[in-house]
Amino acid sequence: MKYQEFLLEKYDSFNLKDIFECGQCFRWNEEPDESYTGVFGSNVLNVQKTDKGILFKGVCENDIINTVIDYFDLDRDYSEIKRTLAKIDDNMKESVKFGDGIRILNQDLWETIISFIISANNNIPRIKGIIERLCKNYGKRIEFNDKVYYTFPRPEDLKDVTVEAYRQLGLGFRDIRIYETTIMVLNKVVDIYKLKDIKDTNEIRNELLKLAGVGDKVADCILLFSTLKRFDVFPIDVWVRRVMNDLYIHKDDEKSVSKKDILKLAEDKFGKLSGIAQQYLFYWRRELG
Repeated sequence: MKYQEFLLEKYDSFNLKDIFECGQCFRWNEEPDESYTGVFGSNVLNVQKTDKGILFKGVCENDIINTVIDYFDLDRDYSEIKRTLAKIDDNMKESVKFGDGIRILNQDLWETIISFIISANNNIPRIKGIIERLCKNYGKRIEFNDKVYYTFPRPEDLKDVTVEAYRQLGLGFRDIRIYETTIMVLNKVVDIYKLKDIKDTNEIRNELLKLAGVGDKVADCILLFSTLKRFDVFPIDVWVRRVMNDLYIHKDDEKSVSKKDILKLAEDKFGKLSGIAQQYLFYWRRELG
């Protein structure tokens, strides 16, 4: 582990707030200077927009350039994705314009699974608090910029943690789910490290649904926001149901809008880019209220 810096001089589709506040991650926090600091893997990075470009600095397990390119999905052409989506209709055009700087991160699969189980029926500040307590108690310590950070604990780090210990972290009803999912992963009831080799998205989803606390929405978030990178999914929560009804379905009672109808509409309109379309729509509607 060593301190490194990397300046990304030429970039497209990279806005700190759009990336870190669009609902896909929980371990990035804004600093007083409007930069963001986050922990992922064994890395702690601060990301700041400067006059010369995007400056990444921190402690990395491997080369910072390769780490940044991989984690921030910099090899993907988001300009082309935005052009494609903006042509669909005026709603997509407006949402893409609003969330112009979104990039879908390549987040660790295990961390994404546990984080989104914790996110169920929860709010962002509480989710972040629970995850930080989990990391502080069971992760590994990293020092950067005179501050102490903690890695996300691996399954083996949690093998002896009891349901009661999880409860003390404030997990609530999710305590048993985190416990059971950890045991299932350790015993390879679901071999999460082989999921990326499966070509069919529904087959991966069915494997994820075996895990305690993973329903359809959580499974789709895992598929979209982790290294699995399946853009053909369309996670549905209250905000997504609302925006899809307001913009496209137009029922008097949005609660009566079925998930089946939303998924059919998303598939027809957005196809293989459904997941990214969902992020633009979700972020646009949630931020504007």
